[in-house]
Amino acid sequence: MKKGFSLPLWVAGAARSALKKLVGLPFENYELIKIPDKRKEIKIEIHSVGLLKDKSHALGISFAKSGLDLDITQNLEIWTIASLEKISLNDPVQTIPINIIAGSGVGIRKDTSEICISDFAKEVLHENLLDIIPKGFNLKLEIIFPNGKFLAERTSNKSFGIVDGLSIIGTSAETYSSASPDQLEEAKTKLAKFTQDGFKEEVVFVIGENGFNLAKTHNVNLPIIKIGNWIGPLLVDAAIKKVKTIILLGYHGKLIKLAGGIFHTHNHLADARIEILVYLAVQEKVPIKIIEKLSQLNNIEDALLILEKFNQSLADRLFKNLSSTIEKRSIAYVNRYVKTNMEIASIIFDRNRKIRWTGICGNKYISYFQLD
Repeated sequence: MKKGFSLPLWVAGAARSALKKLVGLPFENYELIKIPDKRKEIKIEIHSVGLLKDKSHALGISFAKSGLDLDITQNLEIWTIASLEKISLNDPVQTIPINIIAGSGVGIRKDTSEICISDFAKEVLHENLLDIIPKGFNLKLEIIFPNGKFLAERTSNKSFGIVDGLSIIGTSAETYSSASPDQLEEAKTKLAKFTQDGFKEEVVFVIGENGFNLAKTHNVNLPIIKIGNWIGPLLVDAAIKKVKTIILLGYHGKLIKLAGGIFHTHNHLADARIEILVYLAVQEKVPIKIIEKLSQLNNIEDALLILEKFNQSLADRLFKNLSSTIEKRSIAYVNRYVKTNMEIASIIFDRNRKIRWTGICGNKYISYFQLD
């Protein structure tokens, strides 16, 4: 059962309400948000709207209702400030009809300072705002999450190079908990569709939005399925459906759990990441003084930094071993439930969203990813 609606819809609702107020249309306590490529509208509640700065700007406010108990954005307060910019007579073409700006509490990419917003979120905004923008004007849209910077400290955003607030991510209108059966059923349905359409060679599994966006960024010409935390059951399902190869693309802080035999990776069910890394460090004969430092850490990225500072080649060797261990443990897991010749390839990226390590099998498929 669907639980609620994703963050992009609530942002679009507040933005549409603000823009309507700016151009003189009456306020309503809801907006009907159109979903790109789908013949349906979703009713989004609007908290309030008002004019600012001598009526040259309008503020729309909504509160996200994802319906997920463990979702950081549940009840998130959203402000959108809309203003219009007249198109220059020297440049009459609307090349960027909507200029989306990261305000306070909205995440930006550390390396580029660009707002961290998914393609789906941009599509939703364009779908619901373009028809209201007056001819001869562009829309300047500033998005603000008043509590975003504080909430971002409870996420892994910094691990992916996203700073100053929460990302505006989401690839669908509905929300699913990555730990809920809904997420599992959605992923199974997508996998069934791909296999029915004849894709039985290689399929890419990604855990979350960062992996999904990274795969898209690298122009991976393969079916890509966002699987949430249900890795084990979906690997088994792929084997049953006779998929030849599953490529696991993920962040080291998530995929490391598979090396320890944890195949439902949500943190509230099991963690043990540092313990697994310490075990692998012992295998690589890392000095005991370094292992002691690793054992006191809270996350894998800090551990990687310590290892690289001590010995870069040793760190790379350890994480390559990690990648191969993920492949071995994953195959062993699947074969407990169904005998299969399916390959499982592990490809791991770091906090800078850079693909860094592969397992033995993963090395055969790294060429599928257009690396810099």
